[in-house]
Amino acid sequence: MSQKVNSPYGICLAHNGNLINATELKRFLDLEAHRHINTSSDSELMLNIFANELNETGKARVNDTDIVDALSRMLWLDWVSRLLPSESGVGTDYMMASESVALKQLGFGDFRDILPGEGVIIRKAAAPVFYQIQDRKRYAPDIFEFCYFARPDSVIDGISVNQSRENMGYRLASKIMKTLTPEEVKEIDVIIPIPETSNTSAPFVKNVRQFFCYIAPYGT
Repeated sequence: MSQKVNSPYGICLAHNGNLINATELKRFLDLEAHRHINTSSDSELMLNIFANELNETGKARVNDTDIVDALSRMLWLDWVSRLLPSESGVGTDYMMASESVALKQLGFGDFRDILPGEGVIIRKAAAPVFYQIQDRKRYAPDIFEFCYFARPDSVIDGISVNQSRENMGYRLASKIMKTLTPEEVKEIDVIIPIPETSNTSAPFVKNVRQFFCYIAPYGT
């Protein structure tokens, strides 16, 4: 459902996901920052937290350092990896996306992963500038990108999604062989890939038995 959110200082925000501390943030905005929230959208919470941090500078016009400092104080924000491509042609264009296939479809190349805790500022007619906003504590990619969301021909953090799914199928097959007895393995009649993205993994599980007769192609 579409929700109308306010746009403090003319800032716009694109966001995917859910905040685990939305209740606390809304209380802070109401009682301390004195900012009104119009909707139940997590994006609006993030937008107003960011605007409030910028307001703490006391400046009418903020610079890149102010933006980076504001983001660094938003400790509840968990950064995820994104891809930054660039292409030289008539000028230079930049685009950010979670999957490499989206970039390739539009003719972009020269990919650059944005690391955990890293931010990038792209100004008009200028090269992107990267900032390490928060320390990189660990590598924690979204596993669902690899096993479900991403297209198989995508490459994320230098890892082939298709290859990762093949590896998952091999590991699952190994676990089946270790867990079940040979007699129990022979009783397996059907392998149904659910969701459809698991079609890549299914043949490896199928090979647990030499003569499987059927793999449901559409997970039904």
